[in-house]
Amino acid sequence: MTKEKIDFSKPLVVLAPLAGYTDLPFRAVAKKFGADLTISEMISSNALVYKSKRTLKMIEKSPSEDPYIVQIAGNKPELVRDAVEILNDIEGIDGIDLNCGCPAPKVFSHGSGSNLLGDLKKLEEILSTVKRYSKKRYTTAKVRLGVNEKIPVEIGKAVEACGVDYVAVHGRTRAGKYKAPVDYDAIKAMKEAVSIPVIANGDIKDYDKAMEVLDYTKADGVMIGRGSIGKPWIFYQVKNNTNDISDELKKQIILEHFDATLDFHGEYGAVMFRKLLHSYSKGYQGANEFRDIVNRINDPLVMRDLIENFF
Repeated sequence: MTKEKIDFSKPLVVLAPLAGYTDLPFRAVAKKFGADLTISEMISSNALVYKSKRTLKMIEKSPSEDPYIVQIAGNKPELVRDAVEILNDIEGIDGIDLNCGCPAPKVFSHGSGSNLLGDLKKLEEILSTVKRYSKKRYTTAKVRLGVNEKIPVEIGKAVEACGVDYVAVHGRTRAGKYKAPVDYDAIKAMKEAVSIPVIANGDIKDYDKAMEVLDYTKADGVMIGRGSIGKPWIFYQVKNNTNDISDELKKQIILEHFDATLDFHGEYGAVMFRKLLHSYSKGYQGANEFRDIVNRINDPLVMRDLIENFF
């Protein structure tokens, strides 16, 4: 009996896929500091099937990412099947996740992401296609509570019927975008209605909130997305049952993240890192002046020096 890579015997701490943020360097940092599971940014089935270079780069993983799941979006069974077959040939991927939650207009109008929540038959058709053709160990789904109405139990049951290994649920509808209050009662209702593991997602910004959500919903794990931008040490805190984090450790994490970004993206990584420094500097004295300076720096060495001195 091979040991399972994803172990639900205690609550999982998962890094959510976030477009424009959870690239390989960010995932490697989250993994090192306590994330049990990392997931790629959302990959368009279309882009994958057309072998877009950028898309293939987005799938690359860090050696430390184990287990590692790739998330795809798609609305046509044939296209999703072709995307899955491409992923089958790529080593080091442990599972495929279907995005049924992205609220972005571009994705929604395409019939993908949270659009599938408005047509559960279609959702089941697409998700069953992933399950049928995937040769990876895990098939999973990321959902919201519905498009406009909350139907957590129906969604949970539809996803479970497709034979997935777990479902991650963001406690808002598509209409709620990222602003509406997160409905932890609805997450709890989904958890009670299905027998597969359920991972809670939405507004988990610190250790206390993670514990509160786990306790309240009885979920099998928490998935942290926006709460980790500018503070990937949240994984360290949740993993080590502590709210404490030293400034030394913060600085070490920021520098590691910066170096990893340059390694992966080349010199342009310095420009890409600006928005991350905006988040990292929140709450520090002199943050506004720091951001102004950062916005004008392209040179990686100058930027690294600045990070060293500021943090």
